[in-house]
Amino acid sequence: MKASAGPRRRVVAEGVAPYALIAGAVLLGWQVLIQPIIQRAPVETAVRLAPTSPLVLRRAAEAELLAGRNDNAGFLARDALARAPFDVRALRVIGLSEARAGREERADDILTLAGNWSLRDDPTHAWLVERRLKRGDYTSAFAHADTLVRRRDDIRPEVFRLFTVAGVEDPQRSLPVLADLLAANPPWRLAYLRSLRENPQGLQLAANLAILLEQTRSPLSNSELQNLYRSLLNRGYVDALRTVRNRVGRPPADFLLTNGDFSEPDAPEPFQWRLVQKAGVAAEIVADDANPKNRALRVDYDGRASGRIVEQLALLPEGSYRFTASARTEAGDPADRLVWTLTCLTGGRTLASIPGGKENSPGAHWSTVTQTFTVPVPCPAVWVRLETRGGDRRASTIAWFDRVAISRNR
Repeated sequence: MKASAGPRRRVVAEGVAPYALIAGAVLLGWQVLIQPIIQRAPVETAVRLAPTSPLVLRRAAEAELLAGRNDNAGFLARDALARAPFDVRALRVIGLSEARAGREERADDILTLAGNWSLRDDPTHAWLVERRLKRGDYTSAFAHADTLVRRRDDIRPEVFRLFTVAGVEDPQRSLPVLADLLAANPPWRLAYLRSLRENPQGLQLAANLAILLEQTRSPLSNSELQNLYRSLLNRGYVDALRTVRNRVGRPPADFLLTNGDFSEPDAPEPFQWRLVQKAGVAAEIVADDANPKNRALRVDYDGRASGRIVEQLALLPEGSYRFTASARTEAGDPADRLVWTLTCLTGGRTLASIPGGKENSPGAHWSTVTQTFTVPVPCPAVWVRLETRGGDRRASTIAWFDRVAISRNR
């Protein structure tokens, strides 16, 4: 009696199955083994091992593009993209090969697609930046540059230089775009603003950006504005400093002196009191111990050290003014050891010197000192300072100051 065909086929299949599994395991093992080789081996070796691999084809395309064989690069990249339709690097090679062949409009379409597929493909975005700049499309160029600089700190100098050159050479078109970019508070904003303080051109650009950013959702912070003010002042650009302060309005331009009652610490320096701490002098703005609701400047001076205690810059046009300040003595004689001085920023000419208090003033009461002075020409700005007058022996002086003001003499 013959065995049926069904059981015979089952026996054959059961006999073949182990060999099929072994063959599959060998093939899988070969694929695992070959992957690092085709990724890292020289392109020629990788092509011999896996001539149909999308990865190998793309590597070969990149090598051909680097060697200047653009037609070969484009052919290999298209083959790679057909096998792996979302390979951004293969698409990029196609786009660059089109560009080198002079077909820039087609290249632009292809590389724009590649840039949309991946924000991490730096060569694509670099090409798009250059292409958009040539066309004067700052919005798109700066957007792609932003993509680059968000990812790579090492190319910040080049991208920052691009922003700055565009801002200096074509301010009408590029500055509004750059301001919008900075208003989004990108992670590189502070670094870029810092880079602008390195040279006069950058500072001028920073001043223009400060004015534009004031109208956005993210104007310069007090710290950023203070750094700009200080940089302009240190380079002697008083006219630019005045322009930015007037346009930005921080502090308001009609404030001849800021925070005279020591209750508004938010204004940026130098239009704000800067306390200079040194041995022998302790200055702080604190609640008045006689009236806790009031804040005032308290100075504790040992009578020996010489120097500044507080200072603030005042932008005063030519003319006649009156300085006033209230003082209260806690110990010693502030009229003898402390003095308010008003000095021209340029030349160092002293316009007024006012004692820090009144002689024999009762300690529990506030007294007012006042003096008129004239701002001459040229005197672009005035330093208002409280300074010490050191003596030969220690004589502790503790005094409070409040309601410091400058007004025009009518």
